[in-house]
Amino acid sequence: MAESRPAYPGEALGLPEGGAGSLAPMGRRVGALLIDWLISYGLALLALGVGAFKIDMLSTAILVIWFLLGVLSVRLFGFTPGQLALGLGVVSVAGGGTVGLGRLAARGLLLALVVPALFTDWDGRGIHDRATGTAVVRR
Repeated sequence: MAESRPAYPGEALGLPEGGAGSLAPMGRRVGALLIDWLISYGLALLALGVGAFKIDMLSTAILVIWFLLGVLSVRLFGFTPGQLALGLGVVSVAGGGTVGLGRLAARGLLLALVVPALFTDWDGRGIHDRATGTAVVRR
């Protein structure tokens, strides 16, 4: 007998249908990512201005800053600056609490590849979230 689909995204994960703790919609997640990327771009330009690296390394510097910003801020606070601005956060689906540094690093590396985030499941979670047991939720 085939399993039926959950009534709403996040039900199978034990998350509420709406409000705080429910899965974040795709538009807000993309918006938060854009904000984080712009912050990383600005920080890289500041570092370039003080001579921390050469102009031909700008794109690499942006990626490294974005990765570190994401891993460190989610580990310390549970959200990135972009997620803070849009009322989102990253939680472990196993317990709903904070996520360990190793899983955040793996999540960041997968997200940096872009492609895993494009393939989502019924809940709207990308491969990077499924592989690391995380979810982006409303705060």
